[in-house]
Amino acid sequence: MKAESIGSHLLVLPGAVNVGIVMDGERALLIDFGAGEALKEIGELGIRVVEKVLFTHHHRDQACGIWLLGGGTRIGVPEAERRLFEDPASYWDDPSNRWHVYGFRPHHLTLAEPVPVHEAYRGGDSFEWGPARVSVVDTPGHTDGGVSYLVDVDGQRAAFCGDLIFEGGKLWEIYSLQKGTATADYHGFLGARRQLVESLGRLKEARPSALVPSRGAVIRDPASAIDALSARLGSCYDMYASISALRYYFPALFGEYAGDPRAMPIGQSKPAPDFLRHFKTTWIIISRDGAAFAIDCGDPSVVGEVGKLQAAGEVGSVEGLWITHYHDDHVDAVPEFKEAFRCPVFADRRVAEVVEDPLAWRLPCVSPVKVQVDRRTEDGESWRWREFEMTAYHFPGQTLYHGGLFVEGRGARVFFVGDSFTAAGIDDYCCGNRNFLGRGRGFDRCIALLESLEPCLLVNNHVDQAFDFTRGQREFMRKNLEERMREFGELIAWDDPNYGMDEHWIRCFPYEQRVARGSEAKVQVVFTNHSSEPREASCRASLPRSWGSGATEFAGSVIQPRREGSVPISFEVPEKIEPKRYVVPVDAWYSGRFLPQVSETIIRVERQR
Repeated sequence: MKAESIGSHLLVLPGAVNVGIVMDGERALLIDFGAGEALKEIGELGIRVVEKVLFTHHHRDQACGIWLLGGGTRIGVPEAERRLFEDPASYWDDPSNRWHVYGFRPHHLTLAEPVPVHEAYRGGDSFEWGPARVSVVDTPGHTDGGVSYLVDVDGQRAAFCGDLIFEGGKLWEIYSLQKGTATADYHGFLGARRQLVESLGRLKEARPSALVPSRGAVIRDPASAIDALSARLGSCYDMYASISALRYYFPALFGEYAGDPRAMPIGQSKPAPDFLRHFKTTWIIISRDGAAFAIDCGDPSVVGEVGKLQAAGEVGSVEGLWITHYHDDHVDAVPEFKEAFRCPVFADRRVAEVVEDPLAWRLPCVSPVKVQVDRRTEDGESWRWREFEMTAYHFPGQTLYHGGLFVEGRGARVFFVGDSFTAAGIDDYCCGNRNFLGRGRGFDRCIALLESLEPCLLVNNHVDQAFDFTRGQREFMRKNLEERMREFGELIAWDDPNYGMDEHWIRCFPYEQRVARGSEAKVQVVFTNHSSEPREASCRASLPRSWGSGATEFAGSVIQPRREGSVPISFEVPEKIEPKRYVVPVDAWYSGRFLPQVSETIIRVERQR
C-alpha cells in the first residue's frame, strides 16, 4: 500500500478501508481504521503515537481492528451511533434482530465486540488538532447516524465520508440503503437514497477539494461524482418502481408514477376459479369429491376456517399442503395445520432446507418455527392429485428460496406464485431476499417460465383475486430487467451488480449452532460467484477476543461462475468461557480484495453435558 498525499500533513492510506492520516510530527489522528492492516505503514511514516481515531459509522469493517492499537488512543464516533460502538450486544442479543425481521437498520454488519468511546460528535461540532481543523457533518444514508469529517489543512479541504460514495459516482453496495419510510424497511428498496443524496449535497456545498470514501480512490472532482451518483440513483429507482408489485399494495407510495408512460400499467384482477378458497395467506384447492389441498399457512385462524368448511360438508379430508416460500407469514402455522389434518407437507427442496432448520439461516422474515417437510420437490417434478395435475418449480422471484406450483384441471391452468408477483409487477423490494439480476436468473427466469407454461391465471397468496400478464407486460418486465443489468452495473462498483444487491453473497452455514464448551465448531462459508469467470475465495474465523485464540488460518477454494461454492472452516470453543451466544465474524479474500469481517456466524456456547 502506498499512501496518497492530499497535503504535507494529510495522507490517505488505501486498503480494505481507506484510512485518513493527519500527521503532526510523530503523532497522528486517524479517520477510520479497518482491520488494522495499516499499522505497519503508519510506523514506516515515522508515526510513533496514534493519538485519536475518528469513525464515520458503526459498521464493523470500519473498526474491527481498533484493539490492535492498545490503550492510550482516544476514540471518537458519531453521537447517534455511540451505543452501537459501546454496546453491540444490545443489538445481537435482541431476538427482534434475529427472528421475524422486517427492519434492517441497524444492519447485521454491526460490531461483534465493543469499542471504547471517549468522544461523540454531532453535525456542527468542530475542533483543532495539530495543524488541522476538523468539522463534523451529519451524513445519514449508508447508516442512520453516520457522519463525515471535513479536514482543513495545508490549504486543502478533504471530506472523509465513509461509504456514502465510491469513486466514479458509484456505490460499493446498495443493500445498506434498504429503508422503509411509510412502511417497514422490508418494503424500502433504495429507501435511504434521498437521505444519502441530501447528505452528499451538504458535502458538495462545503466545496472540498477531495472526497475520501471508505473504499476506492480519492475523488478529486467531488461535485461531478456526487452529481453522477445522484442521477444514477434516481434512474435506478425509476426502473425499480416502474414494475414494482408494491404499487398494487401501496399505490400512495408511488403516486408520482401514476400515468407515467415509463411504468407498466397495472393489470386488472380476475375472479379465482370456483374450486379455490382464500383465507389470510392460504389458498385451498377443493376437488370434486371434497378433498382439499392447501397452499401455505401462516395464521392459526386458517385451521379453524378449514374446520368450518369440514363442518359444513364442503371439505372432507385435507390431503396435502404446499409451501411457496419460507417467510413467517406463510409457514408459522404449518405445524398446527399438519397436526390438525394429518396431511403431508410439500416444498421445493431449497425452501425445505430453510423451514426444516431455521436456526441455520439468517434471512428476512425467517421464523424459529420448524416445519417437517414430507416431500421435497425438484424443479419440474409432477404428480397427480385427484383431478388435478400438479407441477412444482423452483421459482426464485421474491426470494431465492421460493417455489411455484402449477395446477391444471377443471378447465383451468393456475400458477400459484406465492408472493413473487402482483398485477403491478414483481416483488423485488427487499435486497435481503436475494433477487438476482441477469438472463435466466431471478425474476427473468420466473417470467420466462410463465411464458413457456402460459397459465390462464396467476394467484398471489396475499390477494383473494387472480390476475394474469399479457404478452406485452411480460416483455415489458423482461426488458426492464435486462436494462437494469446495465443501469445497476453503472451504479455498483463490482463487475456484476448482484454483488452490491445480494447482502448474503458471502454467508455462513449454519448461521447459528449450539456448541458445547471444549468442542469443535464447524462452519461452511458459502460464496456466491456472481461473475462470469471463476473467482478465488478464502476465509478465516475472527474469534472473540475473550477466547484468547486470535484468528484461524485462511482456507480457500475456487468458485465457479454463477455458482455457490463452500469453504469449510473450524475452530475450538474454549472450555473456560461463559455459556452464551457469541458473534464470530469471518474475514474473506475474494478476487484479490480483502473483506474484513464481511459475514458472521453465531455460536451458542452450552455447558458440557
